[in-house]
Amino acid sequence: MHVTRRTGLTLAAAAATAAALPRFAAAQDTAAPEATNSYEVEGGQVTFHPVEHASMVIETPGGVIYLDPVGGADLYADMPPPNLILITHEHGDHYDQPTLDALGEVSMITNPAVHDMLPEAMQARANTMANGDTVEAMGMQIEAIPAHNTTEDRMQYHPEGRDNGYILTIGGKRFYIAGDTEPTPEMMALENIDVAFLPMNLPYTMTVEQAAEAVAAFKPAVVYPYHYRDSDVEEFARLVSEGDSGTQVIIGNWYPNGMES
Repeated sequence: MHVTRRTGLTLAAAAATAAALPRFAAAQDTAAPEATNSYEVEGGQVTFHPVEHASMVIETPGGVIYLDPVGGADLYADMPPPNLILITHEHGDHYDQPTLDALGEVSMITNPAVHDMLPEAMQARANTMANGDTVEAMGMQIEAIPAHNTTEDRMQYHPEGRDNGYILTIGGKRFYIAGDTEPTPEMMALENIDVAFLPMNLPYTMTVEQAAEAVAAFKPAVVYPYHYRDSDVEEFARLVSEGDSGTQVIIGNWYPNGMES
């Protein structure tokens, strides 16, 4: 596997090989019981597996992505091995060095701040994406979208310009994983998003009201609340349903071991 920037730089290659992938995973869905976490794309399916809080495994036709893997390797024992690890930012519920060490020699994409924290050997197979960068990897396009707080008394948690969200364009569909952020101008201006993952917990990210306002602005076809802890995701679903976005809300099992895990 090669990761290439539009400028043509060739970056580190993955050591892992794609494994046989399960076809789908069921979702808890108060809006549409027939929904699952799998989406048809050109060339196959994209399937999202919630792991815990902000961590997920994404199966794509080109390989397997671990996004913000934390919590130890045991959480991933039943998952296919990763071909690529994506990290949004440095906080402990998104970046955990012991978990990365246990996952083996895998290509990585991180924001610059996390890259600077990695051990030297891991830096050699990790690539940085700053806000606004675009790369190609595993047959998909990855865009780094700004992720930061906008409310003045929350800016210390996620300052502007440091952290990433990501848009993955796979087989003609666009999947947006927001990372830790409040609504930013870039988020509100997004177009043609098929599936979005939005965080909502205070004081670090959005209120449910802010998240619903974001959905009303950029109108993803499907939205998952994630990284929500004790936020009222049912209220979020209600607010979205009252709007005119037509967005389907899917509430996945992000806390299999309870909210305090």
